[in-house]
Amino acid sequence: MCMCVFADHPPVLSPPRSALTAADRSLRWEPRCRQQLRHLQDGSRIAARLPPRLDGQWVSTGCEVRPGPEFLTRSYLFYANRLFKAFQFYYWDPSCREPSYSLIIKGKLRLRQASWITRGATEADYHLHKVGIVFHSQKAMTEVAARINQSSGEGCSGFLPPGRSWAPGALYELLSAKTERDCTAALGFAMHELSLVRVERHHQPLPGLQQSGSSLVEELYLGDIHTDWMERLHYRPTGYQRPLQSAVHHVHPCPACGVIYRADEHHPPILPAQAELPVQLSGSWVSTRCEVRPAVLFLTRYFIFHGSNHTWQGYYYHYSDPLCKQPTFTIYASGRYTQGVPSSKVRGGMELAFKVTQARVTPMDQVTVTMLNSSEPGSCGLASSWSIGVEQDITPTNGCLALGIRLPHTEYELFRTEHDPKERSLLYIGERPTDGSSPDRPDKRPTSYQAPLVQCAAASEEFPNYYSLKYVGKENANGSEELKPLPVALLLLIALQLLRWD
Repeated sequence: MCMCVFADHPPVLSPPRSALTAADRSLRWEPRCRQQLRHLQDGSRIAARLPPRLDGQWVSTGCEVRPGPEFLTRSYLFYANRLFKAFQFYYWDPSCREPSYSLIIKGKLRLRQASWITRGATEADYHLHKVGIVFHSQKAMTEVAARINQSSGEGCSGFLPPGRSWAPGALYELLSAKTERDCTAALGFAMHELSLVRVERHHQPLPGLQQSGSSLVEELYLGDIHTDWMERLHYRPTGYQRPLQSAVHHVHPCPACGVIYRADEHHPPILPAQAELPVQLSGSWVSTRCEVRPAVLFLTRYFIFHGSNHTWQGYYYHYSDPLCKQPTFTIYASGRYTQGVPSSKVRGGMELAFKVTQARVTPMDQVTVTMLNSSEPGSCGLASSWSIGVEQDITPTNGCLALGIRLPHTEYELFRTEHDPKERSLLYIGERPTDGSSPDRPDKRPTSYQAPLVQCAAASEEFPNYYSLKYVGKENANGSEELKPLPVALLLLIALQLLRWD
C-alpha cells in the first residue's frame, strides 16, 4: 500500500501578465540568487512517496568523493522481489578515469516504516549475500590484498598470498553469507547507506528554446557515510549522500549516466574527461536543492565571496522539513578567508582557512524562540529578548552556545569548483564532520564534499543588511501569512542541541 506524501504536479504554464500578482511580477526584477532561494522553497514541484518504489536501475551522475578520500561511481539495481545487485567502482583520481577496483554486492532489502528521526525518509533492513572484488591493476591488487591480509577477520589472513600476480578479470570473494566469511572491514566497506531511503521526483524543462514541456527526473537518496573512517562500519545514517538518478528518468544532459549504466565489474566506467578548473570564489553561490544534514537538519545556503579583499558573507536558512518550507531560524555570518593552496590529500581540492568574526540569528518559529530565551544569560544575544522574525547580533556574546556557534573561530576548509553539463559553475565545500563538531584544526580538514552550490552571480551583488525569504505559510484572519505549526517540535529541539553550522 502506498501513501503519497506529496502529489505529482504537471508542468505549470506561465499565466498572462494580467493574471500575475504583484509578488509574481516582482520576481522578474529580483537578482537570480534570490529567485533561486525562492525556487528551492517551492516544494510543490517535488513529489515523494512513502514507502518509496525502488524497482529499476539507479546510477551516479558523476564522480563521487567519499571521506578518506575515496573516489567512486555507483550503479544499483533493485528487483521487484526485494533482491538487489550493486556495483561500486573505485578510482585513483577525482575524475573517475583511472579505475582501481570494483565491488559487486548482492543481497536483499526490506523497507520498513517511515523514519521518526529523518523526516521524509524510510528506514530499511538489508542482508548481504555476497560481495566480490575485481582488481584493475597489479598496484590495486597488491595494496588491497595487504590490507585484507592484515585484518582480523576470520579466514582473511590468507586472502591473497603475497606476490600473487594480477589476473585481469579475476573475481575474488570478500563476503559470503553461506560460509560466514567477511573480509570487507579492511576496506572500510559497509552498506548501511541502504538503511535510510528516500525517492524524489520532479520535472525538468526540456532543453532548447524551441521545445516546450518537461521530462521526469527521479532521484534516490541513500544514507550518508560517516566522515570518520573508524566510525563508518557502525554508523547508522540520519542524512544523505549525493543522490543516484534513475537510469531511465535522469537529468539531461548527463554524459556520465549512460557510461555508468552500461558498466559492470569487469568493465568499469571511464567518465568523460573534464578540465580541472582553478578555484575562483569571487561572486555569489546558492544551494541547488534543499540540503539534509545528520542530526535532522534541513537547510539552504547562500554565499558571497569578495576576492578583492578576501572577505565573505554567508546566509544559512534552516528548516524542519525535507522540502525546506517550514523555517526554524536563519544565520548570517561573515569574516575573512586565506589564499588557497592545492590539497596534498584530496586531488583536485583546494585548502583554505576561514575566520568567522560576526554572526546574526533570526528565529523563525516559536520552538527556536523558546529555546533561545531559555539559554543562559550572556551566552546568546540579549537574554530573554528573542522573538519570531526579529534578528539579533550574537557577536557581542561571542556567538550562541545554544546553537553551537562560537565567535571568533577559524575553520580549515576544502573547496573545489567544476562545470556541470549545462556549463554552470559549481562550488563544492568540505563536508561537515558527522559528529557535529567543527573542522577547527588542520587535522580535521574535510576529505569529501557537501552538495554543490551553483554560481548565481559572477560579481558580488549588493546585499541588504538582512534578507528574509517570504516563507510559505497559511493566512490568518487578517489575510496575512503566518507560519505553520511544526509537528516535530521535540525532535527539532534535540537537533538544535547537536547543531554545528558551516
